[in-house]
Order: sequence, then C-alpha cells, then structure tokens
Amino acid sequence: MASDGCCQFLEIILAILLPPLGVFLHYGCCSLEFCICVLLTILGYIPGMIYAIYVITVVNPERHHRDYYEPIVA
Repeated sequence: MASDGCCQFLEIILAILLPPLGVFLHYGCCSLEFCICVLLTILGYIPGMIYAIYVITVVNPERHHRDYYEPIVA
C-alpha cells in the first residue's frame, strides 16, 4: 500500500494536469470542493489549478467533516 506522501504527490501532479481530477481523488465527486474546482477550471485553468493545489495540501477533510456533521447536544 502506498504511503500518504506518495498519494498526496500523485494528487498534486494530477491537480496540475487536470485540477478537478486531483480534487476528485481527494474528496470525491459530490463534494463542495470538487464543484468549486470544476467551476474555477471552467472559468480559467490557472485559478482552478491554484485552488486544487490549495485544497489538497492545506484543507483537512476530517476536520471539516467533524465540524459540520457533529450532532448538536442540548
């Protein structure tokens, strides 16, 4: 099995070649990050690539998942 660093390297390379593909591998098809990346790539290749690399390297999906879907306790 590949290490996390190797997978992230592959996602970054794919994000440079085709930005939505790298985001798709990291977050999945129906995520907000993927939709934003597709929109930015349609509007311009460079903004889509910058956003894809940012989302893959900086944003932690587990942290956002825990914040958004944590049950509210009254």
